[in-house]
Amino acid sequence: MHLESISLFNYKNFSDVSFEFDTKINCFVGKNGIGKTNVLDAIYHLSYGKSYFNPLAVQNIKHGEEFFVIDGNFRIKERTEQIVCSLKRNQKKILKRNGKLYEKFSDHVGLIPLVIISPADRDLIVEGSETRRKFIDTVISQSDRSYLQQLIQYQKFLQQRNALLKYFALNHVFENDTLSIYNDQLNQLGHFIYEKRKNFLLEFTPIFNQHHQEISGGEETVQLVYESQLHDKELLLLLEEHLSKDRLLNYTSVGIHKDDLSFEIEHFPIKKFGSQGQQKSFLIALKLAQFEFIKKQSGEKPILLFDDIFDKLDENRVSKIVSMVNNDEFGQLLISDTHADRTEKIVKQTHQTYKIFNL
Repeated sequence: MHLESISLFNYKNFSDVSFEFDTKINCFVGKNGIGKTNVLDAIYHLSYGKSYFNPLAVQNIKHGEEFFVIDGNFRIKERTEQIVCSLKRNQKKILKRNGKLYEKFSDHVGLIPLVIISPADRDLIVEGSETRRKFIDTVISQSDRSYLQQLIQYQKFLQQRNALLKYFALNHVFENDTLSIYNDQLNQLGHFIYEKRKNFLLEFTPIFNQHHQEISGGEETVQLVYESQLHDKELLLLLEEHLSKDRLLNYTSVGIHKDDLSFEIEHFPIKKFGSQGQQKSFLIALKLAQFEFIKKQSGEKPILLFDDIFDKLDENRVSKIVSMVNNDEFGQLLISDTHADRTEKIVKQTHQTYKIFNL
């Protein structure tokens, strides 16, 4: 599987630009702020139906314009799939596959396996638990549509339960029977999601550890620790125990929406005790494990986007990772960098076909 071509109209800083890609290595080079990352984000957009960097979709429209369109052609299992994502101001985003409109974006997730490695990944370490939960959910959802559907349902019932708690508080009433309906639904869905996350991490963690050993040279040990309130009690019991607190807060204070993934080095939080280099190695290992896990589950080599490659690694480590293309571990690789000569020197070492786009 690979991306054959892409066209951008009024997307971020681009008015109208098109690219045709090599099946192996493609490099975007140029000064900072020229739009290298924006091209990679457009490719991500076609895989996930959203930007990796900006959650506010309307802000991806070029300044002064009324819409954007991203049009890409992917080669998947010997056929070309056209994916088009577009947005007009004050309207809903549209996603089409071969001219047919998706009713639900979730139906598209997993069609185009893709992993991005970016300096923005540091948010996984420094931001709150929601960012790390989204990472888990994104990886699982790429190959498990039932998980994504259950997750969407859980969020729906969670919002309804929170709205009911607010209604009770505003109207000075309480209906336990009505609340119990939502408790039962959250319990059932929450248990399914919890088990999926737990089993995922049992499989994912050894892959992550192996990649980290290779990148770091085995100089330190790292841990991924799944933190969940459901480790000790089922959700139904937790909801009953925290009812008074929930009524006071007007929202649901327990559940799988409070799960977290603790990143540790030598059993200490890497956020506080890891050097910048150790944090970078941790994140690279995490994303390469994501790549390998999705490849194993989907049977396809995900497209790999490597944004600002030298921000994360020194030249030797970049060479080592890019050389994995030779071992046929990677499929199509798209890289951005500020120095054309440095990038070309490394990709030439792979003896693979490549294209360099000077922006």
